[in-house]
Amino acid sequence: MRILAWHVHGSWMTAFVHSRHDVLVPVTPDRGPDGLGRATTYSWPSRVREVSPQEIADTAADGGFDAVVLQRPQDFELFQAWTGRRAGIDVPAVYVEHNTPRGDVAGWRHPLADRTDIPIVHVTPFNAAMWDNGDAPVRVVEHGIPDPGHLYTGTLATLAFACNEPERRARVAGTDLAARVARSVPVHVYGMKTDGVEQLITTGLAGAEELAQADLHKRMAEHRAYLHPYRWTSLGLALLEAMTCGLPVLALSTTEAPEAVPPEAGLVTCDLDSLRATARRWLDDPAEARERGRAARQHALARYGLKRFLDDWDRLLEGMTR
Repeated sequence: MRILAWHVHGSWMTAFVHSRHDVLVPVTPDRGPDGLGRATTYSWPSRVREVSPQEIADTAADGGFDAVVLQRPQDFELFQAWTGRRAGIDVPAVYVEHNTPRGDVAGWRHPLADRTDIPIVHVTPFNAAMWDNGDAPVRVVEHGIPDPGHLYTGTLATLAFACNEPERRARVAGTDLAARVARSVPVHVYGMKTDGVEQLITTGLAGAEELAQADLHKRMAEHRAYLHPYRWTSLGLALLEAMTCGLPVLALSTTEAPEAVPPEAGLVTCDLDSLRATARRWLDDPAEARERGRAARQHALARYGLKRFLDDWDRLLEGMTR
C-alpha cells in the first residue's frame, strides 16, 4: 500500500514507518509542523520518502494513495487544499488520536465524533474510554516499540525522566512531582527545551539535555530506574522505551500507566513517599532494580512489540481498502 502520513509524533511515526508499506511524508520548504519531512533524530528506513504538496497533488490525481493517516484536525484541510480531494470520502482515511482530551470533562467530545466514515484509532484503551467518540467507528491500536536491545547497566545512582518542554508542561508532565522525588534521589531530565528546568527542580537535578533517540536509549539505560510522574498523558512512549531497554519503573498511577507497568516491573502509585522510598531502596539494592528491569523489558516486548503493532495496523488498513 501507498500511505500518506504526516510526521507529527516522532516515536510513534518511527514504529509506523517500519511497516511493509510505502509511507510518504509531507515536506514543506520551512520544514514546519505541516511538512516536517523525515526525522533527523530517529532511525527511519531509507524507503520512507518525502513528498512536497505538489507531489502529493500529482500522486492523488493519479489515484496513487491507498490511505491517508490523519493525526490533527488541520490535516483534513491540508489534504483537500493540496489535492482537491476529501479524506475519508474520496480517499480512505483513519484518524490517529495520540492525546488525552483537554479542558473540562463536559467538553471531551472528539472532533470526529459526528463522522461515521473515518475510524478514530486511539493509541491506548484509556484514550478510547475518556474521549466522547460519538458515532465514529473506534479502534485501539496500542503502541509498538522497535527493540533497542537490553541496554540496562544501572550504574548511575540517579533516575531518568524524559519530557519535552518540562517547564511549560510542568503540571501535565509532573515536573513538580519529579522535583519532590529529586530531593531524595537525583533526577536527570532528557528532552527538548529543557532550559529553565532548574527553576523547578532546584534540588537533586543531575542534568538536563536533548539527545537523539539511539543516544537517549543508551544514556537512560545507565540510570538506576526510570521516573514517570505524568499526571495526564496518553501514555508516554519514553516510558515504554525505557522498559524495553530494561529499566525498572517508578510511575504515577494515572491514565494508562497501571496497565502498562505490571507490579513486578516497578512501582505504580500516587504516593510520592512510596516512590521515593522505592527509589532509595533500589539505590541500595541494584540487584533488585536489575531484576525489576528484566520484568519490565519482558512485559514491554510482549505487549508493545513492533511486530504486534505492525500486524494490528496491517489488519486495520487492509480492512479499510478492500
